[in-house]
Amino acid sequence: MARRIDVTGAGGVRLAAWEFGDPPKPDGTHGPDPQDGRHGGPPGVLLLHGLMGRASHWAPTARWLSARHRAVALDQRGHGRSDKPPRGAYTREAYVEDVEAALEQLGLGPAVLIGHAMGALTAWQLAAKRPDLVRGLVICDMRASALGAASQRVWDEWFRAWPVPFATLADVRKWFGEDDPWVERPNPARGEFYAEVMAESPDGWRPVFEPDQMLRSRETWVYDAHWEELAQVRCPTLVVRGLDGELGRAEAQEMVRVLPRGQYAEVADAGHLVHYDQPEAWRAAIEPFLDTLREG
Repeated sequence: MARRIDVTGAGGVRLAAWEFGDPPKPDGTHGPDPQDGRHGGPPGVLLLHGLMGRASHWAPTARWLSARHRAVALDQRGHGRSDKPPRGAYTREAYVEDVEAALEQLGLGPAVLIGHAMGALTAWQLAAKRPDLVRGLVICDMRASALGAASQRVWDEWFRAWPVPFATLADVRKWFGEDDPWVERPNPARGEFYAEVMAESPDGWRPVFEPDQMLRSRETWVYDAHWEELAQVRCPTLVVRGLDGELGRAEAQEMVRVLPRGQYAEVADAGHLVHYDQPEAWRAAIEPFLDTLREG
């Protein structure tokens, strides 16, 4: 099942939140429960995708989480089924305020936030701003250091290189999994990841997001370092990296050192899309941490 819940983000932007599994009831059965997210209901988890992602990328994680949690994945503004206002704000503040609003409207807080890439940055910025809403944090393959102007130029050039529209979804999978210059070796999981963010149009398959909006979102955080906000996160936090991801081991371990209650995990044979590349190893990396939060 996939149940959609509409919430209202900053500036009135309509956001789509999704449940991919029924949360447990107090009696141990499963199904929608009016007490979910409130006192007496199962603990809440909010899953935040990265740039260009969508809530459905979290579906496998959300399903196993829902055995003991109320797990909700959010399509962030400009992504998935959420609004993509052409003149809307794609600032750090807007993304953080959206998640703040979602937690309050869904009744999830204090929740565990699990974020990938940009979604992880949003999660730790909210945890620093509203510690009352966040009881635990999982940061998946997101750097705290500034990436700089060169990185933004590379991304702009990469978007321009996409051979859109794609004739078929098979072409999408092949290009992102094999032909994309960013791919060092064939990666079927990466092809599937990008196939999931495509929609059919009259002339072929195109992304469900606007690349210009993605660049606007990205430019609000790539020029700055985010160590100060990381140091303000007071809840238990797990930093997870893929062994071949974008977050290097030295920086990840420094993030753990800066965090007041940081822990570290890495997933072998995984790149940047850790939870998508290696779903079972991803679960093995984060489930013990989530168990300690429940026990605490």
